[in-house]
Amino acid sequence: MNKISAYVIAYNEEAKIADAIRSIQWADEIVLIDSYSKDQTAQIAISMGARVVQVEFDGFGKLRTDAVKACEHEWIFSLDSDERCTQDVAQEIMNIVQEDKLDVCYVPRRNFYLGKEIKHSGWYPNYRQPQLFKRTHLTYDESPVHEKYEIKDGANIGYLKNAIWQLPFNNIAESISKMNRYSSLGASKPRQKGSNFAKALGHGLWAFIRHYFFKLGILDGWAGFLIAFSYFEVTFYRYVKAVELQYQSTWEKDWKEIQTTNPRKK
Repeated sequence: MNKISAYVIAYNEEAKIADAIRSIQWADEIVLIDSYSKDQTAQIAISMGARVVQVEFDGFGKLRTDAVKACEHEWIFSLDSDERCTQDVAQEIMNIVQEDKLDVCYVPRRNFYLGKEIKHSGWYPNYRQPQLFKRTHLTYDESPVHEKYEIKDGANIGYLKNAIWQLPFNNIAESISKMNRYSSLGASKPRQKGSNFAKALGHGLWAFIRHYFFKLGILDGWAGFLIAFSYFEVTFYRYVKAVELQYQSTWEKDWKEIQTTNPRKK
């Protein structure tokens, strides 16, 4: 009988981790990949029967690679701390694993934001990356954020019918905090080389237009507007921070020269 390892990655998620773990207690093994949380995330997970593995955060790509290594069984199901696996999804996963006809599976996600389900904005079915797979059939690169993955040639790929639930943000402040973190991580990616302020504005505006109009975020009301605006922000600041990284040493040197040549009068 095939067994399943379920892993959750988290950092300072004491408000969410219990519900996430509770939703995957059907798995044969639960592993929490924690990056030395400063709150009670690890302790809560341990109290619920999860095995906690501490991994220094060095980007999400490497974090997921380490998570796979920490799991004991061939079949792996990944869940983020803001996601919830429903009973229907759990049953579908167990059926797939026992039939053993597929190797890699995408899982749709129903997202909830500002008290409502988001049905547009590119948030449904939101096949971000395969979340159910055999460990030998999927690998990640080491990108700091929005990590890419590679599926083994010849793998049988499937799509689950039932969707897990995701509650990405508790409030607007958490949304802003995540935008700030992700834009900082993304600024160092190779594709940001040659960034400038004009690109920052142009790519940011396109991100807003794509999600609000082309992905029909306008049909999600004010929630859809805020989602599109958050994509503008994370894209805009990713490019701006990349510019900062490119010229930071020059700017610091210029500032020192200004201080030297224009000392403040006493």
